[in-house]
Amino acid sequence: MFATAQVSDRGGREVNQDAVWSGSTAGCFGWALADGLGGMGGGELASAAAIHAISSTLSEDLLTMATAAQDAIKQAQKAYPQSASMRSTLVLLVSDGNRAKWMHSGDSRLYRFQRGALIEHTLDHSVPQMLVLTGKITPAEIRRHPDRNRILKSLGGASAEIEMGPGWRDLEPGDAFLLASDGFWELVTEREMEAELVRAATVQDWLQGMQVRLMERFVKIDAGQADNYSAIAVWRT
Repeated sequence: MFATAQVSDRGGREVNQDAVWSGSTAGCFGWALADGLGGMGGGELASAAAIHAISSTLSEDLLTMATAAQDAIKQAQKAYPQSASMRSTLVLLVSDGNRAKWMHSGDSRLYRFQRGALIEHTLDHSVPQMLVLTGKITPAEIRRHPDRNRILKSLGGASAEIEMGPGWRDLEPGDAFLLASDGFWELVTEREMEAELVRAATVQDWLQGMQVRLMERFVKIDAGQADNYSAIAVWRT
């Protein structure tokens, strides 16, 4: 039904604040990626709490799952008062096998591909994304904008700040999804994602091809500036 490959690496940082998960239960399939916000402290705790909650509440009800992730982070804040400001992004994809839907918070993205072409992706909850929407910069300029890490929505605040996706989308064999933290998609362009998808024989090939592109740029980044990077690649077989 689905083939999945995933990666999560600390990059040039001392701690990996990303967390990824995929699983299924009773005909419901799910994939989730969370990126703890490094500047808030306890980012790795926040992302781990969110993903654990998602894995424990998998269903077709995205709001219930996102609320569970929010509650888990709030509980972690109480358990670790020194990290009471911990926050995390979240991107969540679920499917019943024939349809899929998603939600997100922050700048972790979901990309949807059909017949090898990118047909839609989530819009970041970030300052640069707002500048794109107001026509002040182009989408490509987000990747190198000085305010690209200024996130406008996340989990862990007073209430869950999420954006529900477009609702159920029908799936076809060969449809593909990519869930990616900013440390991944900032170094792999959308055209490169498509190019690697077209030439890949398996979902593992697709993810590996994108990783090669990422590493070509990663080695040119100052060690201290190289972010954690994580991605989940999903194929409808």
